[in-house]
Amino acid sequence: MNITYIIGVVGAFLIMVIGMMQGGDTFLTPSQVGRFVDGASVFITIGCTVMVLIASFPPSQLAAIPKHIGILMNTKRFNPNAIIEQLVELAQIARKNGLLALEEQGNQQEDPFFKQCIMLIVDNNDADQVKEIMMNDIEQSSGRHEGIAGMYDKGSAVAPAFGMVGTLVGLINMLKSMDMSDSSGSSNIGNAMGTALITTLYGCVLAHMIFGPIAQQLRKRDEEEVLCKLIIVEGIMSIQAGANPKFLREKLMTFMESKKRTEDSGKKE
Repeated sequence: MNITYIIGVVGAFLIMVIGMMQGGDTFLTPSQVGRFVDGASVFITIGCTVMVLIASFPPSQLAAIPKHIGILMNTKRFNPNAIIEQLVELAQIARKNGLLALEEQGNQQEDPFFKQCIMLIVDNNDADQVKEIMMNDIEQSSGRHEGIAGMYDKGSAVAPAFGMVGTLVGLINMLKSMDMSDSSGSSNIGNAMGTALITTLYGCVLAHMIFGPIAQQLRKRDEEEVLCKLIIVEGIMSIQAGANPKFLREKLMTFMESKKRTEDSGKKE
C-alpha cells in the first residue's frame, strides 16, 4: 500500500477543507464549506476535463485507469533484492549443469521479461543480440509508461484552463443578469463573483491534488521497473559469460543504493 500517497492526498484535502471552515467571522463551521460547492462549476471543470481526455487518448488507455491506480498504490510490485537472489541461484545452476539447465527455471518464471531473457541464453543466441533485444524491450516499455503518465499530465494541464473557462462563463452570466437600476443588483455582485471563481479553485484542485500526484507516482513505478529490468539484463549477460555467483551478487548490488546494500547484508547475517 502506498501510504505516502494516501497521506499526502488526504492530508491536502483535509487542510483545504479546514482552511475553508476558518473563513468569515465564525470558526470551523461546516456551513462555510458549502460556499465552495457549486454544481455548475463541477459540471464545467470536471466534465470538460474528462471530455478532453476522452478526445485525446484511445479507449484502451482510458479503460486501464483502474489498473493505473492499482499500480501506483502497490509499492512492493518490484523487488530488486529478490531478483538479485534469483539471478545468483540461476548462476549457480548454470555453472553446475550448463545453460540448458535453466530452461526449467525459465518456464517457471511469472515475469514475461525475465522468462524471455532466460530463454534467449538457453537457446545459445549471440550475447550482443540478446542484450540488444532486452534493452529495446526496456526502452519500448518505458516509452509506453511515459505515454500513460502523459495522460495525467494532460489532465493536469487542461483542468486549470477549464477552471478559468468556468470563471469566465460565471462572470459573463453575472454581468448580463446584473441590474444596477435596482439596489439589489449591486448587493449580489459579491456572491455572484464568488461563484464564478469557484471553478478556478476546482481546476487547481484537479491539477495539483489529483492528476499531478498520479503522474508522478506512475513515473516512480516505471523507474523501479526499469531498475529491476536492468539488473536482470546485467545478470543474464553475466550468467551467459559464466560469471561466479558470489561475484555476480556483488556486481548486481551496485545497482542498489548504498543504504539498501547495507540493509540487505545485515539481513543475511
